[in-house]
Amino acid sequence: MASESPGTSVPPSFVTAVGHPVRWRLLGELARGDLAVHELTALLGQPQNLVSYHLRKLRTVDLVTARRSSADGRDTYYSLDLAHCGDLLAAAGAALHPGLALGRPTPAGSAGGRVLFVCTGNSARSQMAEALLRHRTAGAVEAYSAGSRPRPIHPHAVTALAARGIDLAGARPKHFDEVTGQSFHYVITLCDKVKEICPEFPDHPRPVHWSIPDPVNDPDGLAAFERVADNLAARIEFLLHALADQQRKAS
Repeated sequence: MASESPGTSVPPSFVTAVGHPVRWRLLGELARGDLAVHELTALLGQPQNLVSYHLRKLRTVDLVTARRSSADGRDTYYSLDLAHCGDLLAAAGAALHPGLALGRPTPAGSAGGRVLFVCTGNSARSQMAEALLRHRTAGAVEAYSAGSRPRPIHPHAVTALAARGIDLAGARPKHFDEVTGQSFHYVITLCDKVKEICPEFPDHPRPVHWSIPDPVNDPDGLAAFERVADNLAARIEFLLHALADQQRKAS
C-alpha cells in the first residue's frame, strides 16, 4: 500500500478487490463469523463455483483465510481477517485524503448484552473466551460458556490467561443443559464439531461460528493456548463493536 499515495489515479488494491457485489456480500457474511462454502452459497443464492472464485480473489489480498474443518475434513471454513480489513480500509481512506486515515477505538464502555461461547469440552477455548470478554468489559457484558461434553479446565488455559492478568483457576466446566432456554444476544461456537449440534436459543436464530483449532492436542503445548488467547482477544475487540451497535439500535 505504500505506493498508493493520496491523489493517485490508481485505486488501492483493497478497493478493486472488494468492489464486486458478490465479494462485498461475502465480506458482509464473513464479518459475522466463519462459514463454509456451502453455507455461503446458500446465503448468497449463488452457485458454488462462483462463490469459490470470488473467495480466491479475496484470499489473494489476504482478507480471507481458509482452515480445514476439524469435524469433517472435506469441509473448509473461511474467515475474514477483520483487523487486516480495518488496516486496508484506513489505508484506502488515506489514499483518497489524509483526513480519512482514522483509527477505530473499541467501544468497550458502551457495549453490553449477554454472550454465550460454546465448544465440545468447555475446558479451554470457550472458558478462555468467557473470561477474556468479561475481563475486557469489566463485567459490562455478561459472558457465559458451556460444552456438549464438559471436561476439567485445562491447566494451560489457566496459565495462558494468568499471563494476561485473568484468574481462570476457579472456573468450572458446564453442560449445555445449564444454559438451554436462556436468551443471549450472541451465541458463538468455537469448535467445528459443536457447531453441528449447538442447541437453539430463544431469539437467536443463527449462531456465529469462530473456527478456532483445539489447543488441547496441539504438540506446541502452552504456546498453542497462547495463540488461541490472542485469536480470541482479537475477535472479541470486534465483537464489542457489534454489541455496541446492537445496543444503540435497541435504545
